[in-house]
Amino acid sequence: MLSKETIRIIKSTVPVLEIHGVNITKRFYQLLFLNHPELLHIFNHANQKQERQQTALANAVYAAAMHIDHLPAILPAVKQIAHKHRSIGIQAEHYPIVGKYLLVAIQDVLGEAATEEIIAAWAEAYKVIADVFIGMEAGMYEQSARQAGGWEGYRDFVVKRKVKESDVISSFYLVPRDGGPLAGFEPGQYVSVKLEIPGEEYTQIRQYSLSDAPGKPYYRISVKREEGHPDRPAGKVSVYLHRQVKEGDILRLSAPGGAFTLNREDPRPVVLISGGVGITPMMSMLNTLADTDPQRPVIFIHTAVNGNMHAMREEVKSLLPKLPHLSVYFCYTRPTDSDKTARVHHHEGYLNLPWMKTVIPTTDAQFYFCGPVSLMKTVYRALKTWGIPAADMHYEFFGPAGSLDDVAEPAGAGG
Repeated sequence: MLSKETIRIIKSTVPVLEIHGVNITKRFYQLLFLNHPELLHIFNHANQKQERQQTALANAVYAAAMHIDHLPAILPAVKQIAHKHRSIGIQAEHYPIVGKYLLVAIQDVLGEAATEEIIAAWAEAYKVIADVFIGMEAGMYEQSARQAGGWEGYRDFVVKRKVKESDVISSFYLVPRDGGPLAGFEPGQYVSVKLEIPGEEYTQIRQYSLSDAPGKPYYRISVKREEGHPDRPAGKVSVYLHRQVKEGDILRLSAPGGAFTLNREDPRPVVLISGGVGITPMMSMLNTLADTDPQRPVIFIHTAVNGNMHAMREEVKSLLPKLPHLSVYFCYTRPTDSDKTARVHHHEGYLNLPWMKTVIPTTDAQFYFCGPVSLMKTVYRALKTWGIPAADMHYEFFGPAGSLDDVAEPAGAGG
């Protein structure tokens, strides 16, 4: 337990963290990698370059300071981060290293404002927060290793099939190289893929949602090829998977994890909203409902740029006979002439609340959404405006967690 004085001091730093939080975390990662370059084998370099990781950590530190007197309030966020840590192999011994350089970063950025009592308070608070993470992650490591078909660390999988789903998305059907059983998972969860790419100095680790229902004799991941743009380099891992990995090759996977999962106990309707490659966890949920709860009402809304970029369209349509209460809607932001002639989409343009109200018959439902951040912001704000309770909204960021509470952008569909 933290002392009242420590809590008071931590609370007093909240306004400072709101202003300087990202600068502190930028400095932290500089110091961390300078002194422990071996950790570059674990962290996602793309997220570092785009400053998504720095922003996510700043938000987490800010939230911890805000709720330091009631830490259970941040447990959902802790659980989500802990799943990622377990998935990539963060260990208890990493936490003192992180704490050391986080405190140095606070001192470097705040200068004289970082008094001895502030640093001492944050050192005390960090230990308490770190212990929460360490305890939670220890349980996750044990659970993932001890479950039927589970394992520790990374396990070799053979690419049994590689299927092109759209111009930019391909699916990989993966089976254990050792021929052993597969660990179960909850629809919506992901695995980490660990790669050593020729010519790259560091190991690359990425999380990919499992895109089929549990209980199959394989895991399926469906990966979008991230091409380079003026403001963003090409995705090293996704391009390698698309262009170099072939059937028969070996990929190393962590056991499944993740906090974004379908609530199978709630009998209310399910609304699944996705954009681009955000369809992947939704396909796991949809296929699971077809296998285990076919009478549950489901509204499936997917947005893509056009038909060429639309993955798994036929697979979704093939589930209509299995799910008698399934309604499917495809939205294209820039449909091709062929799309318009074939009438394969139900809405042209970005998602908006007036249109959503025409296809979603009830607000008494569980809403799940995933895709580009711009789309997630639009959906989130639309649902809030519609009066959907926060407890009924579930979403997943691909990569470090961000915020959906700032100003909405046009709901881009992505790939």
